[in-house]
Amino acid sequence: MSGLHNSPFGKRLRQTQQDTDEEGPRRNRPRINHIFGVTPAQTPSLDSRPSTSDSGGPESPTEAHSRSANKEYGDRFVPTRDTGDMRTSYNLMEEMPSTPSKGSRIIPTESDAATEQANALFNTILHTEVTPPSPHPPPSPTRQPASASIVAPTTPNRRRLFAYHSPSGPSTPKRRLDTPTDEAYSMSPARAESRQILESPRRQLRSVCKTPYRVLDAPELADDFYLNLVDWSSTNVLGVGLGSSVYLWQAHTAAVSKLCDLSSTTDSISSVSWVQKGSTLAVGTQAGLLHIYDAQTLQLQRTYQQAHAQRIGALAWNAHVLTSGSRDRMVHYRDVREPSNKPFRKSAGHRQEVCGLRWNGDAGVHSGMLASGGNDNKVCIWDLRGSRRPGRITGGSGTASSSASGIGEEGQTGDMPLWKFHEHTAAVKALAWDPHVPGILATGGGTQDKHIRFWNVQYGNMLSELDTGSQVCNLTWSLTSHELVSTHGFSSTTAQNQICIWRYPSLDMVASLSGHTSRVLYLAMSPEGETIVTGAGDETLRFWNAFPKRDHPEAKRESRLDYGRLIR
Repeated sequence: MSGLHNSPFGKRLRQTQQDTDEEGPRRNRPRINHIFGVTPAQTPSLDSRPSTSDSGGPESPTEAHSRSANKEYGDRFVPTRDTGDMRTSYNLMEEMPSTPSKGSRIIPTESDAATEQANALFNTILHTEVTPPSPHPPPSPTRQPASASIVAPTTPNRRRLFAYHSPSGPSTPKRRLDTPTDEAYSMSPARAESRQILESPRRQLRSVCKTPYRVLDAPELADDFYLNLVDWSSTNVLGVGLGSSVYLWQAHTAAVSKLCDLSSTTDSISSVSWVQKGSTLAVGTQAGLLHIYDAQTLQLQRTYQQAHAQRIGALAWNAHVLTSGSRDRMVHYRDVREPSNKPFRKSAGHRQEVCGLRWNGDAGVHSGMLASGGNDNKVCIWDLRGSRRPGRITGGSGTASSSASGIGEEGQTGDMPLWKFHEHTAAVKALAWDPHVPGILATGGGTQDKHIRFWNVQYGNMLSELDTGSQVCNLTWSLTSHELVSTHGFSSTTAQNQICIWRYPSLDMVASLSGHTSRVLYLAMSPEGETIVTGAGDETLRFWNAFPKRDHPEAKRESRLDYGRLIR
């Protein structure tokens, strides 16, 4: 025993016992916290867990760490023999990036249709390469009747236990190596399905310039969501309200002229709007006055004193009918040809400020409809022809109350909206009628809503909606393609102050333009439909080439009735 006691193994055993004896009293010492003082050793840690040891007491983190450190592991690696489905293993990864859906879309800082198409193609190829289709998919279980499980007794046939026959010839191989398109001769590392996707024809995409071709300074351009201070006439003249003045900018010559100045009256401009012919400009003020100016002579034609009790934030023309929306919650209709200053019709469908007005410019059955949006999150459809749709219509994914639901709200003037949409949860300033499909209206909500919704005013139902992720300030449809432009402000993501182009009805993003450092509150389109101008609180006006040129196939095609060309 003395030899074992003095052996190296005995010395290591005695050293281990001494370390254990010294570690015991050290654990019972109090721990000193330099901020809160002395901490008792009996206080359990937040990370302690109940153990299943014989002592029954809680296990300290130090003991758990030492126990895990002393655990012995073998040096032999035995791989798993389970042949699971690769598709299942790939989808169960916790750090798998999720693909955003169209319902909750995040607007990127720099994006266009080509980038989205390349990303979609890459994701498709990656999914095809990582998760190939299973060679033998399991059949779907089918429920059999109870009678099928009962097997009728049968008489066993007499069979020979041993059969002697000559071996058959070699079986025909399933893989034909003489085919030139076989994967054995392919020089590409991708699978045949991936090569087919890469070689398939793709849709031609148009490119949109990401930078504005012109930037103009606009000092004193108000940073107010409820105002409309920029409008582009059909004669290619841009009208802008800056502070208490209105300026006209000639797009052909880039000449600037001052139309009016209200600084002497301590009033300021709150809205501007051109008539369809481009010869007259209507100007609304903060004091509720309404001015009509001649754009050619730059002279004031008439003024409607106290047109509204409060500021006029929205104006819209329908030929000779001028419609104004105010903070007093009223919508007034005036015929500028009549000498009377009083409106011939009033509408009181909103409970808060009216910040958006847009007439339907179609020449069809919906030509006399007016869309109004207010700070009460409502959208009203008005019809000057007096159409009525009693009852309640439900269709698509949204509902709209008809004129029968407005009794009591519009009883003051005896006028009720044809439809009233309640889906938005924020102020609705952005309104746009589709020039390509009659009766389609696009509306955009504010900061608490962030949605663009599309309505069918013929039946009063919502067709679709798009979550843009940011405040929708303006909407306008393209005249040359079935696309929609939206300008944005406050956002819940990193991308803010964007100008986005969407393709309808797929709602795919064509391009995202950035450049403004503040909310893009104002938007107007040139008369030819190729250029848009945006104004923001950063006191700049930016011009963008957003849409392609309009095609005129009728002008290029030769008429068959031109018999002069047939004379030799």
